Amino acid sequence: MSVISGLLRHTFGRSDAARDAGLTTPEDMLRCDNIAYGDDPRWQVLDVYRPNTGVQAPLPVIVSVHGGGWVYGDKKTYQFYCMSLAQRGFAVVNFSYRLAPEHRFPAQLEDTCAVFRWVLDHAEVYGIDTGHVFAVGDSAGANLLGLFCAACADPDYARQWGLKPPQDFLPTAIALNCGQYRVEPKILPVDLTHLLLRDFLPGRGHPEELEAIDVTAHVSPAFPPTFLMTANGDFLRRQAPILAEVFRARGVPFVYRCYGDAQNKLGHVFHCDIKSPAAGQCNDDECDYFRSFLL
Repeated sequence: MSVISGLLRHTFGRSDAARDAGLTTPEDMLRCDNIAYGDDPRWQVLDVYRPNTGVQAPLPVIVSVHGGGWVYGDKKTYQFYCMSLAQRGFAVVNFSYRLAPEHRFPAQLEDTCAVFRWVLDHAEVYGIDTGHVFAVGDSAGANLLGLFCAACADPDYARQWGLKPPQDFLPTAIALNCGQYRVEPKILPVDLTHLLLRDFLPGRGHPEELEAIDVTAHVSPAFPPTFLMTANGDFLRRQAPILAEVFRARGVPFVYRCYGDAQNKLGHVFHCDIKSPAAGQCNDDECDYFRSFLL
C-alpha cells in the first residue's frame, strides 16, 4: 500500500468516527446485518435497513455506494447515514466492497454489480419493491455508481471489463453526490486523486484506464435520471458542472444542486453528517426526488 492510501485511511477513519460519535441505531429501525453477497467474508457483505412501521409491504429501495477514494470505507462508516435515509420511508442496502490497493479496478465495480443482482434476487425476503430501485453514491462511490449505470445502459462497456450487471436492468433514478467523474491525464503537479489512482488502477492510471473510469465518456441517453449534487466548499465541486453539461448534451433528465452559501460553507460529502441541518435538507431533497418517481 502507498503512503497516501495509508494516510487517507487513518485520517478519514478518525474524521468519520468523530462525525458519528454518540449515534446509535434508531428505535424505529429494523436492520439485518452482515449478509453475504459474495465469497469474501470481510468485504462482500451488506446490511438492509427498514423503518419499523409494523407494515411489511414492499418498500422502494436505495442502494448506497460509499466513498473513500477507492481505498477506504465500508458499510460501518455509512450505517447512520443509510439508516437516516431509511427513516424517510425506504429500504436501504448498505454494502462494503473490496478496496484498492489490495483489490484493483474493476473489483469495486464487480461488487457493485453483484449487490444489485442480490437486491433483485432477494427482494421478496427483505420486502423490496423491485419496480423502484434507487441508488446514491458519493465521491469515489459516485464514480462507481456512474460507471455501474453506464454498464447497465451500454453492454459494450460492461463486456469490456467483464461486468455482469443485472440483465435488462437500470436504476429508476440515482443521486450522485460530491463525485469524481472525469480525471484528466496529468504529469505535474500530482494531486491527491492521481496519487490514489496509482493504487486503484492496475496500470497506475495510464490514459486508456482514465478513459475507462471517466463517467462523462460513458453517459448515453439511456442513463438514469439523476440528482446531481455538490457543495460550495467541496474540493471536487468543479466536477458536477462538467457532468451536468454532458447530461444536457445527451438528453439525460437531471436536477443540479450546489449547497451552501456565503454564510454557510459546506465541505465534501457534508450530507453524510446526519447531525447537520444542511445534510438533513440535502437528504430530504434527494428522497423527495426519488419519491417523484413513485407517482
